[in-house]
Amino acid sequence: MNIAFIGFGGVGQGLAEILEEKRDHLKTEYGLETKVVAVSDVMKGAVYDPDGLSIPELLRAVREEGSVEEYPDAQSYGWDSLKTIQESNADLIVEVTFTDVKTGQPAIDHCEAAFKHGKSVVTTNKGPVALKLDELQTLADENDCFFGFEGTVMSGTPALRLPKTTLMGNDIQEVVGILNGTTNYILTEMEQGMSFDQALKQAQEYGYAEADPTSDIEGYDVRYKTAILSHYVMGEAINALEISCEGIADMTQEKIQEAKAEDKKWKLLARIKKTDNGVRAYVAPEKLDINHPLAGVKGATNAILYECDLSGPIMLTGAGAGLKETGFSLLIDMIHAHQAKKSIIVR
Repeated sequence: MNIAFIGFGGVGQGLAEILEEKRDHLKTEYGLETKVVAVSDVMKGAVYDPDGLSIPELLRAVREEGSVEEYPDAQSYGWDSLKTIQESNADLIVEVTFTDVKTGQPAIDHCEAAFKHGKSVVTTNKGPVALKLDELQTLADENDCFFGFEGTVMSGTPALRLPKTTLMGNDIQEVVGILNGTTNYILTEMEQGMSFDQALKQAQEYGYAEADPTSDIEGYDVRYKTAILSHYVMGEAINALEISCEGIADMTQEKIQEAKAEDKKWKLLARIKKTDNGVRAYVAPEKLDINHPLAGVKGATNAILYECDLSGPIMLTGAGAGLKETGFSLLIDMIHAHQAKKSIIVR
């Protein structure tokens, strides 16, 4: 499998490290042999060699020199993202650019270009999946391509693949999730006595929250993940901007203590529920009884609860962020892409 990285920030580098560390295991266990042939990043430059690039040398160049174009003796340098997708000999595009979630760009353009040129895509970008899943999946199918996006909801925790594979045969009536580690961390620290501002500042110091934390604390990040879950798991496409969304910006110590007195805890939840009138989805803080399975989820951890008609409630919990964890989500998709390709060849 020849791979081109479109975007080579922390997540892309995390996946590259995994591919190097797990090279022998991937070949022995899954028959997957990978070769990185290209990297294109608007900040870190671009490099291409159809015979393959050394991952250790790529990582050295970008981490020590600040640019992949410090990689020695490659065939080409300076290609932009679309030229890399269209003209490289990559079979699979790892799309991990900084993308505007409201427009899905530039990731949507990258996915479309890849599929039109017969190249599979794995991505962690929420925008393309939340906004154009059906169109992109159709384009991928028409060109015999794989489209993987496991990491868009809970990073390396397989919130999308679990209900589609392991829980097959169930009718999932409701999905409830803690899908943002930053807000869950803030609420956990407030339970220990911190004010909202103190907890947010600490979250920023630890790298859980961005300098501009609006997307997290206002619930916008969860809103797009909710749209993906509604469409992919529950079968109903809902415009992300039409999902009712309330964050935790107004959370106070008074509310936290009031909940404690009631043996309850505040959690920012995504809820997607089947009703007689279709699927209803919203994002809002809720007071959960202390015995509720999601009430005990602490810190920057994510969790999701599937209410199933046959198996009963099934809960999945794990890291919802992290460079290696998110890189792992891309690896999951790469293995499935390889297995899907093998299946087509066998048939």
